[in-house]
Amino acid sequence: MVYHSKDGSTGRMAAAVSRGARHEDLETEFRELTAFEAGLDDLLWADGLILGTPENFGYMSGAMKDFLDRVFYPAEGKVEGLPYAIFVKAGNDGTGALTSIRRICNGFPFKEVQEPLIVAGDLTDEHLARCEEFGLYMAAGLDSSVF
Repeated sequence: MVYHSKDGSTGRMAAAVSRGARHEDLETEFRELTAFEAGLDDLLWADGLILGTPENFGYMSGAMKDFLDRVFYPAEGKVEGLPYAIFVKAGNDGTGALTSIRRICNGFPFKEVQEPLIVAGDLTDEHLARCEEFGLYMAAGLDSSVF
């Protein structure tokens, strides 16, 4: 999983996604990295990818854009069809961040395997439970070779 930051709401969402993806009944390996920590080797290692970002000015975070920019050309032809999913902590409705990430992911081309998780407004325990399910779904799909 690559996400914006360990701080704030996006970091709390990422921690919940990670808890779900690390479910004890699954045998998946999981790396949790901030966008600035993640690199090409991490992307090439992955069998699936979860991208998480806050919505900044109707766009993905600069950190997420930086990650995608750094790995795009070096990964060309090496990650086609990589399953991915997106979660967004939205200040507005999240569609700008979602659209911008999807546009770049289509260029790799990755394969989106689940509906994005967009949380607008204050982050609640219910949202965090949905984040855990989001991570679990991705990990279970990879573990069972559905994706």
